[in-house]
Amino acid sequence: MSQNRLVPNTFLYTFNYAEEEEHLCKLEARSLFRSNLHAFVLESRMNIDPSRSPFIKEKIEVLFKCDTLEDLVQKVEVMPALNSTYKVIGVNYRDIDPLDKMAFEERKSIARQVGCLIPGIANLHQPEVVFAITKLKGKWYFGYYSENQGIWLIHQQKPHNYSTALTTRVARVLVNIAVPELTGITVIDPCCGIGTVLVEALSMGVNITGSDYNPLVMKGIRNNLAHFGLSGPVFLRDIRDITEMYDVAIIDMPYNLCSVVSNEEKFEMLQCARHFAKKMVVVTTEDIDGILNEVGFEIVDRCEVTKGKFVRQIIVCC
Repeated sequence: MSQNRLVPNTFLYTFNYAEEEEHLCKLEARSLFRSNLHAFVLESRMNIDPSRSPFIKEKIEVLFKCDTLEDLVQKVEVMPALNSTYKVIGVNYRDIDPLDKMAFEERKSIARQVGCLIPGIANLHQPEVVFAITKLKGKWYFGYYSENQGIWLIHQQKPHNYSTALTTRVARVLVNIAVPELTGITVIDPCCGIGTVLVEALSMGVNITGSDYNPLVMKGIRNNLAHFGLSGPVFLRDIRDITEMYDVAIIDMPYNLCSVVSNEEKFEMLQCARHFAKKMVVVTTEDIDGILNEVGFEIVDRCEVTKGKFVRQIIVCC
């Protein structure tokens, strides 16, 4: 960070999701921002990297929030000189209020007007710093701009995969729901399969351990991690053999024809998780509320994810 970089007062995030992903996006937002998402834009004191979530489109680190454009211009005029090249863009977000919306030519004109006032060297093609201007509920916002880099899209190209595995998109959201604070938290995926959750978690710097009882997947997991330059502990072991304690467990319950699990086995799996994890995020295609309650978990949040006729439940337990 350059010495003359200003400190933001708050952060403005814009979101994008498909209709069938709405509930999953809102569950993730409740976890990351400790706030309900009612629209496609959210103002928060939480500083989150936009690339953490598949649903966050962009972030503005708000330096100035003004009632009028004239007030904003006056604040920009007295900014300290920049050591970096820059450009200014105007931003509309999805489903914006018509009273806040800036037409294309208006956005360009305002960005040009404000950009000319910034003490520094403009570079419209390869700037070192990008500033953004937008309107929300009649207020003008100006600040540092960053976009989602879509890291999970790269992770789709794993050397090994299962047709029934979670998508990298859903896996990344699961990690965010389970681990809103990345540091100081120990995590386990005790049924890690081919390692989809592990890849997303490790790419975000999460302290996660993977394990699975199937020896046939071990080589695939390690190859997938190595393919992306990631490393982390992965063990061949049954969930019943886990003895160390973790802050959070992420469990994608077996559900395909090759992994038929009886109610007794589900009970035993979740009972084991209760013993080694303080919190759990579980993915299931079946109703397991009764089992969760019976083994001592309290359901604190949840949502459904629908893909065609296929429905997954995401359940957060403590």
